[in-house]
Amino acid sequence: MRLLFTSLGSFGHAFPLVPLAVAARDAGHDVVFATSEDFLPQLRKAGLETAAAGLGIRDAFGRAFAESGPPGPRRPPGEVPPEVLTPIVAKVFGEVMPERFGADLPPVFARFRPDLVVSESGNWGGVFAALQAGLPAVSHGFGRVSTGDPMVTRIREAIREHGASLGIQVPEAASYIDICPESVQDPDFLARTPRRVPLRPVGWSEPGELPPGVLDRSRPLVYLTLGTAMGHAGVFGAAITGLSGLDVDVLVATGPTVDPATLGEVPPNVRLEAWVPQAALLPHVDLVVHHGGSGTTLGAFGAGLPQLLLPQGADQFSNADAVRAAGVGDRLLGTEVTAEAVATQARHLLTDTAVRDAARALAAEVAAMPSPAEVAAQLPTLA
Repeated sequence: MRLLFTSLGSFGHAFPLVPLAVAARDAGHDVVFATSEDFLPQLRKAGLETAAAGLGIRDAFGRAFAESGPPGPRRPPGEVPPEVLTPIVAKVFGEVMPERFGADLPPVFARFRPDLVVSESGNWGGVFAALQAGLPAVSHGFGRVSTGDPMVTRIREAIREHGASLGIQVPEAASYIDICPESVQDPDFLARTPRRVPLRPVGWSEPGELPPGVLDRSRPLVYLTLGTAMGHAGVFGAAITGLSGLDVDVLVATGPTVDPATLGEVPPNVRLEAWVPQAALLPHVDLVVHHGGSGTTLGAFGAGLPQLLLPQGADQFSNADAVRAAGVGDRLLGTEVTAEAVATQARHLLTDTAVRDAARALAAEVAAMPSPAEVAAQLPTLA
């Protein structure tokens, strides 16, 4: 069977599809992964055949902001007023990206002739292009779905408008490969998605060595990250100050948006890294303090870890709500993020047995979900 996977070009959107794509390839299927050209080297490290399609998310936002008016100083998403940010986000995901994928994917289809298109759920351009080409398509989620978020609602409206311009009605009950455990998935989404295919969230990250000290330590290890897209030096500074005062070791992944040098000198129990192999790291961690990105949230679910979320934008607030409701962690929002608050919450989460038990129960639920190999065997039935 010929399978074409396609996603938006970013870590949080592409990496969740990699385990299934690799499993499908290992099962003997012909697999091609199509995404923006700047992200193809990441996928080749997984041994996947690739094709260039679409536009990088950063480039798409740059275009949308440029078209919205005169440029201003760049600010973190959490500091951009909703009335400014929401229409920009809707334009990026509902128009700019779908248009580009709609232009780039048909030639890929013509060369590869796929039997099934597996399109990441944020990449509606992949679904639209498949429908226009008469190809069966299935959506692959990258995390928890948030049906009640106003920004998500606006994005959906933009997607429907773009689909209508192509003469396509957005399908509401399409097959959906869901990597979010059912107990923390949005109930409205579960109710309106009868063809949901559960898939265990298996973390994938670029291979690499764990930082020194991870495997040889005498006290708890706290992992601090704000992801790959929304790093904020001020949030990092407050969290580092708070965590460094505890009897723990702190490993900080600053990501591509924050230069470690901007954080200055850090205490001896804190180690700064620009990047870490997160999937390999999480089994050795005692607490994750993070932005609430889907990949980190689901990775912590699978590893049975308590979480402290410091959401900055996008679906991170919804993920923070879900973590809190599940009893596996807590959150700090906006001005609540102070060194003192981070220290207090982290100390509590490291010692609260109820949180630890809830995290272990959620990890057991994740472990019981079908593996990528099992779902790869189901893909022919979805075509």
